[in-house]
Amino acid sequence: MDAGRFRSDLYYRLNVFPIHLPPLRDRRDDIPPLANLFVDRYSKATGRKIRKISPKAMQELTSYPWPGNVRELEHLIERSVLLTTEPVIQEVYLPDKGQTQARSAALVGTLEDVERLHIIETIRRCGGKLAGRGGAAEYLGMPATTLHSKIKKLGIRKKDYLGALSRDM
Repeated sequence: MDAGRFRSDLYYRLNVFPIHLPPLRDRRDDIPPLANLFVDRYSKATGRKIRKISPKAMQELTSYPWPGNVRELEHLIERSVLLTTEPVIQEVYLPDKGQTQARSAALVGTLEDVERLHIIETIRRCGGKLAGRGGAAEYLGMPATTLHSKIKKLGIRKKDYLGALSRDM
């Protein structure tokens, strides 16, 4: 509304019927159809001949705790489509793989260490994008200027999050 792209009277009319959409982790039955939809979408978009997700990979998707939302699932499937060379996705590249040690190490550190690690992981999940739609600032719920200040204060460098992006791919 503040940006002038949404009429304030329409917002208040729609707000009469609030819609609560539970997080993806509470709707595990929705994961297989959503994942298959994203596989179809991204295999067509990239011109790859990927047909489905293996039962093992689907089990990993449904058992993952999903700290994010449907958009996180979509990005994960897009990445899996890009990285697979077979017609069936055999492995999904979940964010927690290989990060467990880093998280447990941060939990022993100070609050500043935990905040630093959280910001780095969020920036990685956003593909290095800091601001704008789908950027880390949006996911962290803060203005981009605040994120930039925190990055500077915590001594986060591009290589802290971009280096891991190139290793993950």
